[in-house]
Amino acid sequence: MITRPRLLLLAVLATCALAPVPVAAQGRALTTELALDVRSPTVLALTDDGRRAVVQLNTRRGRTDTDHFRFGDATYIAPRYAEVHVVDVASGETVQIGDEPVQVGAVAWSPDGNRLAYTLREGDRFELRMWDAGSGTDRVVELGSSKEIASNTSLAWSPDAAHVLVSLRPDGWAAEARTAFEAMTEADVVVQDSGDDFLSWEAVRNQGRRQVLATVSVEDGAVEELLEERPLQSARFDEDGEAVLYTVNEPLKTPYGRRDGVEYSAWRLPLDDGTADGEPEVVIEATEDRIRASWNDAGDAVAWADDGDVFYRPLGADSAVNLTADHREIVEGADTTELSFSVVAWHPQGESMLASTSQGWHLLPVGGGEPELVMAVDEEEDARPDRSFEHWSEDGAEILLSWSEPDRWWRGLRRLDVSSGAVEEVVMGDGLYRGWTFSEDGETALFRYSGGDRPDELHALDTGSGATRELMDPNPQLRDVAFARTELIDYLDVDGNTLYGILYYPPDYRPGEPYPLVVEVYEDFFDNGYNENMNLVTAQGWLGFRPSVDLEIGYPGEAWIKGVPSAVNALIDRGIVDPDRVAVYGQSYGGYAVNLLITQTDRFAAAANVSGKVNIISFLGDSPRITTRNYDAAEVGQDRIGATLWEQPHKYINTSAVMFADRIETPLLLLSGEGDWNVPATNQREMYYALRRLGKEVVWVNYMKGGHGAGRASSAEDFHDHWNRMFDWFREHFEEEDETTATDAG
Repeated sequence: MITRPRLLLLAVLATCALAPVPVAAQGRALTTELALDVRSPTVLALTDDGRRAVVQLNTRRGRTDTDHFRFGDATYIAPRYAEVHVVDVASGETVQIGDEPVQVGAVAWSPDGNRLAYTLREGDRFELRMWDAGSGTDRVVELGSSKEIASNTSLAWSPDAAHVLVSLRPDGWAAEARTAFEAMTEADVVVQDSGDDFLSWEAVRNQGRRQVLATVSVEDGAVEELLEERPLQSARFDEDGEAVLYTVNEPLKTPYGRRDGVEYSAWRLPLDDGTADGEPEVVIEATEDRIRASWNDAGDAVAWADDGDVFYRPLGADSAVNLTADHREIVEGADTTELSFSVVAWHPQGESMLASTSQGWHLLPVGGGEPELVMAVDEEEDARPDRSFEHWSEDGAEILLSWSEPDRWWRGLRRLDVSSGAVEEVVMGDGLYRGWTFSEDGETALFRYSGGDRPDELHALDTGSGATRELMDPNPQLRDVAFARTELIDYLDVDGNTLYGILYYPPDYRPGEPYPLVVEVYEDFFDNGYNENMNLVTAQGWLGFRPSVDLEIGYPGEAWIKGVPSAVNALIDRGIVDPDRVAVYGQSYGGYAVNLLITQTDRFAAAANVSGKVNIISFLGDSPRITTRNYDAAEVGQDRIGATLWEQPHKYINTSAVMFADRIETPLLLLSGEGDWNVPATNQREMYYALRRLGKEVVWVNYMKGGHGAGRASSAEDFHDHWNRMFDWFREHFEEEDETTATDAG
C-alpha cells in the first residue's frame, strides 16, 4: 500500500524553470448554468471560393433531454439543437437559419456557392430545404416521393446544380425498424440463437444502414431512385456529372475482430441527366479486408490501401495496379523492415498521391516508379511533432499541414514545399488551433482558435500572407467570466518516463499558499483551451489537474499508479498543493482508472467514478446494445488486456477493481446513468454492494434519465445536481466549511 504523505521520493519536476505564476483574475466564475450555454463553433460547410460558411454553434443544453433508452432504435433522432448561421467570410456578417436553435443534419453548397441545400429536423423526420444567398429566401423542397429522407443522409450537388444526391428510407422502413427495436425491449420472450448470423441487437442497429440512393430535382423536387436498397457508406458525383461513385459496406455477420464480418466494395453508376443509365459497375470487388476507397477529384480513378500496399485503378482498366509491391522492404545494415503504406490524399491533378509510412510522407506516382520521400519523421518517437495533412495548394506544389510540438504548446499551420521538402510556418503560436476548413484553392482557411484558456472563437486565415482575423465570437455573454489559467507540467513516472499534464489555476489564485487539488484522470492530456470540467473545478477555489499516463498492453492497471501519484507529488513539491486535500475523479475509462487507482493507494482524500466500469469480466456482456464492442475493447482495444478472458483470466481479474474492494480506503462517490448503453449502472452497482458489504464509505447516485456521463448526460436539472453532488463530496472530505456550489449561485 502506498500512503498519502509520500508515494515516491523519486518523483521530481522535470522542468528547469517554473512557468510564470498566474495573477489574480477579475470577473465572475463559471457556473453550471453558464456552462450549459457555452457555444462551440463548428464549420459545417465552406463554399469552394471561400466566400460563405455555414457555422453551427453547439451547446450542452442543446443535447439535454436525450432519451437514452431509445439507443439502438434507428427511428429515434437524438436532440442536437444549435444556432446555425451563414457567415460572410469577408465581412463577418451573419444570417441565422431559423429564429431559435434548430437541428440541422447534412449541408452542401451549390458549385457556385449561392445556394445552400440542407436537411432540417421537423418533428421525427428531416426535410430538405434550400437557402438562396441572393434573395435570402429559405424554402422546403417538397419531395415527389413517399419515402422519407434518411436521418444519416449526406448531400451532394450535381456539377450543373440541377440535382442533389440524397439517401431515402425504403417504404415501410420506419414501422419495420421500430418493430425490430420493440421486439428487443418490449416482447414477453426474447430468444437469441448462436446459429443466427447477427447478435439480435446488431440486427436491430443494422436497420439504420438501410438506404435508397436518389437524386432530387432542385427546381421541382422530382425524385429519381438510382439504386435498390443498399447499406451505403458514401456517394458523390464525378467531375462531369456523368456518374455517381459510391461505396457499400455490407454486414455479413456479427464480428469478433476488426477485419471480418463486413464486405467492402466500391461502385460507379452511369447517369443521364440525373437518371441511372445502365447497371452499376464494380470498381473494387467485395472484400472482407477493411478498405477505404479514395477517389481522385475527377472521379475517374480510385486508390485504396490493403495489408500495407496501395492499389490504384483508373476507370476502364481491367484490374488494379499495386503501386508499392516493389517498395515495401528497406534495408538498414543488417535490419530488414517491411514498410506499410496507407493513402493520405490525392494530388489535385491526379498524377500522384500522398502516402504515409513509418518513415514519413511519400509522393507516390500513379504511373509507377519509386516513391519520393517528401517529409521524413523524426527517428526518436518522443521528439516527433503531431502533424496532419490538411490541404493541397491548387497546383499541388505545396501541402498545408497542422502541426503541434510534442513538448510545448506551439501549434498551428505549416506549409510543405513538395519539391524541396522545405517547411515554413503559416500561422503558429501557443494558442490552440483546430477544426481547419479550406477553400478549394487553399488560399482561405477557417479554424477554431483559443488563446489557451477561453472558449473557441472562429477565425479566418489568408494562407498566403499568414494574416488572421476573428470572424465570430460565439460567446459574448462570457466576456466578464474569469476562466481558469493553464500551465503545461512535465514530470517523471515511476519508470522514468517524461509525461505531461495540464494544471488549471483558479481565477483568484494567490501565490504562496497551498490549495486543494482535484485530479481528473483518463489517458493522455496535452492541449489546453477551454475545458468545462476544469473550469467548474477551479470555480470552487481549487486547483485542477489532468495528468497523462503511459499505458502498456497487457498491464493497463499499472499505468495510473505509476503516473498519477508521481504527478501529484511533483505539484506538492512546488508548494502549491495541500497534500491532505487531494481528490481524484474520472469519467468512463477515467472512472475505471479511478477505481483501479484507489485499490493501490490511499493518497486521495476522496474519489468519484463517473460512468466507469469496476468489473471488466461482467462488463464483457453488460452492454448488449453495442454488441461485441466490449470484447473488442478488452482484447485489442482501449482496455489493452491483449488477450481473451480464457487465454489470460488472471489479467481480467487484476484489472477488475471490485476484486480488490477490500483494499480501498478512499471514500468513493459513484455516479451513473440508468440509461447508459455503454457502461450500464449495474456495473457500478457491483462496487457499491461490495464496499457496503465491507463497511467502506461509499455513495451511489444513479440518474434515472441519465446516459453515459451520469448527470452530465441527462436533463439540465441533473447536470446541476451532478456537479453539486461531486463538489460537495470533495468539499466534505477536504473538511471545508464553505458552502460554495457549482450552480448559478457561483
